[in-house]
Amino acid sequence: MPAYLEGLNPDQEKAVLHGEGPLLVIAGAGSGKTKTLASRVAHLIETGVDADRILLLTFTRRAADEMVRRAGAATEGPSASAVWGGTFHATSNRLLRRFGRAVGLEESFTVIDRGDTESMFGILRSEHGFATTRTRFPRKGTIASIYSRVVNARTPLQQTLDERFPWCSNHKDDLGVLFTSYTQRKRDHNVLDYDDLLHYLKALLESEAGDAVRALFDHVLVDEYQDTNQIQADILRSLCGANGNLSVVGDDAQSIYSFRAAQVENILGFPDEYPASTVVTLDRNYRSTPEILATSNAVIGASEVAFKKELWTERPNGPVPELVTCFDEAAQAEWVCDRVLEMRERGIDLRDQAVLFRTGHHSGGLELELGRRNIPFVKFGGLTFLEAAHVKDLLSMLRVLDNPKDELAWNRMLLMLPGVGQATAAKLMAHLADVAAGADVDVLEAFLRYEVPASLDTREVLGLLRSVLDDARGPEGAEPPPSAQIDALGRFCEAVFERNYDDPKARLGDIDHLASLAADYRSRGRFLTDLTLDPPASTSSFAEAPHLDDDYLIPVSYTHLRAHETYLLIS
Repeated sequence: MPAYLEGLNPDQEKAVLHGEGPLLVIAGAGSGKTKTLASRVAHLIETGVDADRILLLTFTRRAADEMVRRAGAATEGPSASAVWGGTFHATSNRLLRRFGRAVGLEESFTVIDRGDTESMFGILRSEHGFATTRTRFPRKGTIASIYSRVVNARTPLQQTLDERFPWCSNHKDDLGVLFTSYTQRKRDHNVLDYDDLLHYLKALLESEAGDAVRALFDHVLVDEYQDTNQIQADILRSLCGANGNLSVVGDDAQSIYSFRAAQVENILGFPDEYPASTVVTLDRNYRSTPEILATSNAVIGASEVAFKKELWTERPNGPVPELVTCFDEAAQAEWVCDRVLEMRERGIDLRDQAVLFRTGHHSGGLELELGRRNIPFVKFGGLTFLEAAHVKDLLSMLRVLDNPKDELAWNRMLLMLPGVGQATAAKLMAHLADVAAGADVDVLEAFLRYEVPASLDTREVLGLLRSVLDDARGPEGAEPPPSAQIDALGRFCEAVFERNYDDPKARLGDIDHLASLAADYRSRGRFLTDLTLDPPASTSSFAEAPHLDDDYLIPVSYTHLRAHETYLLIS
């Protein structure tokens, strides 16, 4: 028996050994879908499919790396390391860097994150005078959410407003103006947002270069298919065709990303979309007790639109799940803490307990009660590494080096200078644009070569900024390693963080951490893109274990748990 078939149950083996054509694997919770998908990759390689002609699309890059690692461990022949593994967005970026000119993209485009999208909408909101209207106008975060919903769900703006943002319905025309301006501003400054990556890939597959992209892959495999949106489903259909080698794995009962325009209909309608597909159901659960599965089956069975499955297990019996109703949030926090301490007295360490909540901001009351009772904890979920202001400061300098047209990066970098506010930054950017146009150079070259008007307070630090940028970019045609660039830019951070932030030492530690992340990269552009599409989970402020005790509780949000499927939950 091949190594990749060892330990598989009959249903898992059927999915792994599937031949040609579409495959849908309905994988119930805890049914070993990761092992099944990794084993299928190994099977394809062992039966003669070149690893670099397999595309594996997963929820996170870490999930792809884990599956490729498992597949490699189960193969005796060619290595699995050449498999194309990653998220939809990362794969889109990789293909657009190679074929983007077919859809009008420059290879040096910058990918901006959600925070940058909101910032750009904030700038446009002010430029168009919507920030000074006498009636309430949507904030930049709401505008970004509306825009993302429109482009991902592909619903008309008015319909989106009526169904999701009814209080914004009266602003339809003004929002349309902002969306048009936003699209033009991105094009002018050579930047793409997350949504653009998918739309440009779809356009690429429909262009004259589409056949060349399709010719790259013999098999496409997709994890967490229940959380794909309409455009991702369209991309897969265009990539594989109705009868192609598309294998998708998911569970309609675990679809949680409707707020990101994910459509559970994609997995429910797969057999109709791909009539020649084979459907395999994994219903043996390896993770939970019969009592938990009985509760789950009762809840799932109430759905009228779902694949029929009854999860079962051979694990021994366990405690019956409890449904506890509390009077209010404070009473809920008290009950949770009582239970945590009770279980600790029974011999279950705090680190073997976890409190699961829906989103990061729901943990506030619990955190206060944990602190009052002196229960140490490490929180997962909430602020991510790239959302920290000081990290975004450093990255803005790298982005200016990578794409001198990046307006948002210039704005943030200039605001780091003492005595420079939003108005002064705008004047400096306009001055640099004029100088660059007159000298026929890019804006970065104008900033480094020509005099920049500045006050006495600003001039000394401005000189340091120019010096570190020049060092970081290196001589023409010889870009230093990204880690060396961060080290150079870190000298400027040392000069301004003490003035701009509390705890500058801890923040400079995050810059060192950023440099260590960059150590494996040779290209600044690749590092920036990977960091944006698959950022580290947390900042140093809560990434370390508390020093109060050698044991600590773990509060974690559900979406963070999905991205890091390694935590033990004990109710």
